[in-house]
Amino acid sequence: MSAAAPPPTPVSPAKNAPAAPAPPRPRVGELHDSGTIHRESVDADHWVANGLVKVTGDAHLGNGKLTGTVSIGGKLSAATVQYRGTLDVDGAIEATGSFTGSGSLRTGSTLHVASADLRGSVRISGAITVDGALVARASVAAPSATVGELTLEGEAHIPGDLTGTSVSARLKENSNFGTIRGRSVVLRAKPPNIVDKVFFRTVTVKVARVEADSADLAGVDVGFVRAPQITLGPYAHVTEYEGTIVKRHPSSRVGFESKSPAPYGLRR
Repeated sequence: MSAAAPPPTPVSPAKNAPAAPAPPRPRVGELHDSGTIHRESVDADHWVANGLVKVTGDAHLGNGKLTGTVSIGGKLSAATVQYRGTLDVDGAIEATGSFTGSGSLRTGSTLHVASADLRGSVRISGAITVDGALVARASVAAPSATVGELTLEGEAHIPGDLTGTSVSARLKENSNFGTIRGRSVVLRAKPPNIVDKVFFRTVTVKVARVEADSADLAGVDVGFVRAPQITLGPYAHVTEYEGTIVKRHPSSRVGFESKSPAPYGLRR
């Protein structure tokens, strides 16, 4: 009769085996912050923040209502966001719904939202993408922008491409654009009044190129316009164009211009 086999030797766990990952933190339904608050991250269906709030990492939201000064060290992703005051995000901003706010907005990366209504100061380090309408009564700075429709009142500095189905901008301060593309492009700079003319104060708007089905320009300086229909309003200047000028104000100019510097002590 053969001897029974010895029982298997139990295997002790490896001393250096990695620890099991911590289970994900469940999303909070309602999160309310008031006063001076510091959090590592935010994951909530509804986040209401009022005061001086700092988030070190990412913020994942259903809906956010942010008032005061809110800074996020990572990415902000949400369904909808409404802010008032200062919203400072080091990462990207993404919203599948509306993104509205007034005050100061800054992100160290891109902005991609379904629709936006912004007032105040907007500083985006990456590209702006708005699937629908962007309404901005603001000072906007970004490398480039792709929108459904743009309605802008204020100033803008977009040295790259600005593309939209329609682009309408009323510019009250000095602005500059790279290439603007759209079916309808309307650019109007604030006209100088009598006092502005005496002190050589004019709003300067520089645009490298406009490509559109129709272009309506007033008070802006455009290097090249390609459009079947071009309207040149007061003080518009176009260096070169391809298309038909259907209407032209007497103060508009076409062709290359050499400009001398303003007299000492004055500025144009």
